[in-house]
Amino acid sequence: MAFAMMAAMAQDSPYIVKTKGVKKPDPKTTTSQHKESSIQKEPEATDFMGKNFRFYSMCDWKEGMRFMVVPEKRDLLINTFHDAATNKEVSSARLRHKIMVYKGHQDMSNGRVHVNFTCEDDNKNYYYELPNGSFDDYCFGKLGVPTLAYLGDVDKARELLMGQVLLTRTQFFRVDTEYDGDGYKDITVDKNKPVMVKAIGVGTRSFPVKIIVEDENGEQYYQNVAMSKTNSGMRDDEFIVDNEKYLFEGSFEFTGANMAVASDVKEYLGKTVHTKYPTSMSSKGSGKTRDVKVPRFTGFIIDEITAIKGSTYYTLTLRESESRRVYYKDVTFREEDVVGDANGAKEDYFGYLFAMGEGISHSTSIETRAAIREGRVIRGMSEDEVQLAMGEPYSKIVNSDGIHQWMYARSNGVVLDVFFDDKGKVKQAKARKAIVGAGNAAAAPAAGEGGAATTAPKRSSYKAASMQGRKMGTPLK
Repeated sequence: MAFAMMAAMAQDSPYIVKTKGVKKPDPKTTTSQHKESSIQKEPEATDFMGKNFRFYSMCDWKEGMRFMVVPEKRDLLINTFHDAATNKEVSSARLRHKIMVYKGHQDMSNGRVHVNFTCEDDNKNYYYELPNGSFDDYCFGKLGVPTLAYLGDVDKARELLMGQVLLTRTQFFRVDTEYDGDGYKDITVDKNKPVMVKAIGVGTRSFPVKIIVEDENGEQYYQNVAMSKTNSGMRDDEFIVDNEKYLFEGSFEFTGANMAVASDVKEYLGKTVHTKYPTSMSSKGSGKTRDVKVPRFTGFIIDEITAIKGSTYYTLTLRESESRRVYYKDVTFREEDVVGDANGAKEDYFGYLFAMGEGISHSTSIETRAAIREGRVIRGMSEDEVQLAMGEPYSKIVNSDGIHQWMYARSNGVVLDVFFDDKGKVKQAKARKAIVGAGNAAAAPAAGEGGAATTAPKRSSYKAASMQGRKMGTPLK
């Protein structure tokens, strides 16, 4: 009952934020305002975390540092704080969502060490008693003070990230299910999805910064992340595998608006362009980088422009307008830096390759856009969509029945055959073992599918050709 009462009272804190749609039981709940700490001007995003979110071990804590009590279930069994006036233990449930201001540590006559705090909410003094050892021995570890989420990271994240457009780097997020509690449900979203930061508040002690984002469809979800890891109670090597998403860079990445760009090319940031000619770009699907042949009239949004050191070239980060898949292309904005090929083409020159505007809409379905982002082939894709997902095929043939077949080789000795119907749509895609030791024949048609090659293999060895392949899931039927 005490926990429920404190949960309701804690909603007055501006540090407690919720995704929209969560049920609010009391319409009279008000929000108090708190003066946010001043911070430095946002630096370049290339070193965003290092410059803005410094890790403070307890040895480096300064008086005045602010924390919020965010107890987990196990913290309700073992009380963290004592009342300094009475030396009696205080229930963590009663202190839930109260703000504690650090006031230094004190060596007691009985050999114990008290870590002292003043509560902003009730103006009382509290202390945490170290379980053993001296303060110097204890502070060098990452144990910290249980239940406390560091508010310095929350304040700074608000100042730097509110209203920013980010891209998702993980598929796994959460939405709130309780207004007065910590209930949530897990959801799955697309990677490389543009989202806007709508609210930032307190998450948990381990992952103190709760970042609520909203996508283009108005859906909101959040991630609790550790920014500086101050007092998180977790070692660096624990932020791997499933916990990697609880680092900012594990869940989000910046778009070009946060990058330092030369003034003469900055005007192109955020602009929509399309390819005037087919061109090769690099892209990632399921975490693997490959070269992709992008068709003409493909529309992109320029998310980032990054200068290549020692060169007049820039790397463009391009988000395909419909699939939202991210591609990379090195170009120069100076025509005199490019020597044309035998046909006079200057593919590396931005003005030659790109034109402003949308290009041609591919009218892709939600399923197709997701497959392109992940580098997969599904039934119904057009030839252009297959190229956007997989790149240029190792070989193209027409079999005896007039069916067009494209082949993609993989480094693990598997070839993916993609078959198109007479309308140029994917009819079937299936994987098979390559013919080992057969050179270019490694990607030859499967038995009974003889045909004449319409496009000769671009590379002379299976090993080289296989670099364009990727792991496929269950073959299409």
